[in-house]
Amino acid sequence: MLNHIVIMGRLTRDPELRYTQSQTAVASFRLAVERDYAGQGQERQTDFIDCVAWRGTGEFVSKYFQKGSMAVVSGRLQLREWTDRDNNRRTTAEVVADNVYFGESKRDQGSGQRSYQTAGSPAQSASTAGTSQTASAFTELDDDDGEIPF
Repeated sequence: MLNHIVIMGRLTRDPELRYTQSQTAVASFRLAVERDYAGQGQERQTDFIDCVAWRGTGEFVSKYFQKGSMAVVSGRLQLREWTDRDNNRRTTAEVVADNVYFGESKRDQGSGQRSYQTAGSPAQSASTAGTSQTASAFTELDDDDGEIPF
């Protein structure tokens, strides 16, 4: 059996980080995900999908994401049943995140800082990443002897 989901969208609010009684971190957040299609003459619809991330992934989301951030979430779909205040049975669908990645770079967010982000890792500034002052995230090696290294 396979239960795997990958979604990409923007956080609708800042992630909420909590800890269980056994001090396990859990972050809850909601993504606004646009549908890939729209009827003729209609606007695309948006789905609002609840997500939950546990342990280190939850702490990562809480630290590096905020309202409006683009995120890519990979995980599994989970249905949870619960009883509301009026004693009615309810069902909630949520994505349990295994991995959360940056959906855009800091530069794309319009922060004005020259920094680059890679999926699943914190951003490094251009000066600390060893890059030149150009827009490229790569550096050219100095020891060019003209030989192919293999």
